[in-house]
Amino acid sequence: MILVFFPINKVRENEKGGEIMRIGSITQVSQLYQTTATAKKKDTSVADQRDALSISSFGKDYQIAKNALANVPDVRQEKVDALKQSISKGTYEVNSEDFAAHLLAAYKNRTV
Repeated sequence: MILVFFPINKVRENEKGGEIMRIGSITQVSQLYQTTATAKKKDTSVADQRDALSISSFGKDYQIAKNALANVPDVRQEKVDALKQSISKGTYEVNSEDFAAHLLAAYKNRTV
């Protein structure tokens, strides 16, 4: 905030007995504002402006986890191969109690 003090000169009295005053140095005041306005201007040329990117630690951790998961296969192939082999040999057995328990649980949750 800029405070400007104006020199006040008494000119004459009006018909009601009050004083009519004139504010002096208007030219000096206007020059003050012109100087202040130019001092506030910045050089905003395109060459001086630079873009910046900042990644949070959460973002970095997320990217590391994403890259690690990209290298992990969706299917555990060794388990699939073992099941295929036991089915083809005829040695694959299903536990009927486990199957029934899972079937009832799925029916209760309506996921089937």
